[in-house]
Amino acid sequence: MNPLLYFLIFLKASLFSTGGLGNLPSLHQDLLANGWATESDFGKAVAVGQITPGPNGLWVIALGYITYGWLGAALALAAIIIPPFIVLLVAAGYSKIEHHPAVRGVMRGLSLAVVGSLLATAGSLISAPGIDWKGWIIAALTVAVGLTNRVHVVFMLLAAGAAGYIFFQ
Repeated sequence: MNPLLYFLIFLKASLFSTGGLGNLPSLHQDLLANGWATESDFGKAVAVGQITPGPNGLWVIALGYITYGWLGAALALAAIIIPPFIVLLVAAGYSKIEHHPAVRGVMRGLSLAVVGSLLATAGSLISAPGIDWKGWIIAALTVAVGLTNRVHVVFMLLAAGAAGYIFFQ
């Protein structure tokens, strides 16, 4: 594994995302294409990121650790720290143009593209080998409960894990 290329993949994903899970589709595509991660690695990393305190984007550090050990975690951390510093620089100029209709349109389009990419990646993860109708039911129930915003994500993960244990043992 080339550490520089690994870092650049994480940096690219972080630069062109909106935070949280926004970099998931890019990382998913690039790491799988290079054979540096598996579908399971992404599931584990997102689960760790959801149950740990702090920003949602920290799942990337877990993915770095899972796929490349401590060096991967350090490279992933560096890659997700650089973009916010760039944003601080851009924010100074953005406040002058944010009310322009073209800028609003670009931002809305980017947000919708991120949602589409996340849905495509979710479809890829749920279509992984070994996921049958029981997996689809767990996923659908988790989405339905998640949309209510009444159950904390930790409890949804615990319930889904328990259901997985019961259905797939």
